Amino acid sequence: MKLPRRAGSRGAGLVLAGVGIGLVAYAAGAIGATLAKVARTVVTPAKRVADLEIVGIDTAAQTITLSRSADTELPGRYGLFSNGTINYLKIGAVLRSDERTVTRKLLTHVGRSDDIGQWGAFSGWYFETPDEARVRSDEVEIDTPVGTAPAWLVPAQADSPRASTWVIAVHGRGTNRTETIRVAPVLHEAGLTSLLVSYRNDGVAPADPSGLQGLGTTEWPDVEAAIEFALGRGAERVVLMGWSMGGAIVLQTLVNTAHRDAIAGVILESPVVDWRTVLNFQAREMRLPLAAARATMGMLQTPWASRAARAGEGIRFDDLDMVARASELAEPMLILHSDDDGYVPVDASRALADARPDIVTMPEIRGARHTKLWNYDETGWTTAITEWLDRVLPTGSVS
Repeated sequence: MKLPRRAGSRGAGLVLAGVGIGLVAYAAGAIGATLAKVARTVVTPAKRVADLEIVGIDTAAQTITLSRSADTELPGRYGLFSNGTINYLKIGAVLRSDERTVTRKLLTHVGRSDDIGQWGAFSGWYFETPDEARVRSDEVEIDTPVGTAPAWLVPAQADSPRASTWVIAVHGRGTNRTETIRVAPVLHEAGLTSLLVSYRNDGVAPADPSGLQGLGTTEWPDVEAAIEFALGRGAERVVLMGWSMGGAIVLQTLVNTAHRDAIAGVILESPVVDWRTVLNFQAREMRLPLAAARATMGMLQTPWASRAARAGEGIRFDDLDMVARASELAEPMLILHSDDDGYVPVDASRALADARPDIVTMPEIRGARHTKLWNYDETGWTTAITEWLDRVLPTGSVS
């Protein structure tokens, strides 16, 4: 059975669509100029792509029919960005499906089908604000090297013995801090304070002068600023959590921070542990020569790339390879990564777990795709995080 083209969750931290277009052109032959274009695509902030067909809405039954894909047939609760008057919908269980379509329950009430556009983007986002997740939050501002970046601060219960442990949550590429809301209730229940941050070029925080992303190499100082904000507000320990490219940012923060003695642990969800693995995987998925991906990465590392792709000083992929740098890690780490991720292959996460079994916990997860582990199995996801926190952060004194 041939399924339709995957629905629009490419914004969940990846460079698939843009890099694919560029690499096709590379393979066709215009090597010099095309490589520069590809290089720039890799570091340009991603935009949400509405490439999922909304086949129909039944307002009486409150159901929605979507084109079938590996994402839209997943069980669980999800978000849907529409190009209609109502531009965000919550969708629930799969009710029926055939070879071409999937019909799901609408969790957002829709009165007129005309309010929904013909195209949309399927998403692991669900909550739009912390209030929807039933946690109290404060809007705060963090002074980063590029300007003031907004964040949501979700304070722990006042009597919690873990209140002085803060979790800093870092979203992926092509998304914003909304992606991280799903973890706030879990952390609050565990008695922790959480800080859901934004970072440069994500559409919420300020842009840096280049307007481009560094795949973790330029963004980590913004997370460092969040650590300093937390320590200045009474945090004694910090746990870093990142989704997709946010995982790469978290890992770069971990090995570069001036406050490493305060880091109690790391949680990674569908993380980019090694960008070479990701770009090579995407090239194979599109049946493109691996030489194209390698040439692009080589360009991004050279001084010439700084002029052609305007990517600052260039991206050193050796610095981003945390499997090769596994010996530099010491903090407890939980990796949640589905075997069928589909965008960021699980290989580098497994390799890191194999290299550092003394610090890495990595439960086996299947069927959840990319950054949709909460959506697919909220109970299992919550349990994995809670049990890991209980081992790493025992209740009681933080000293």
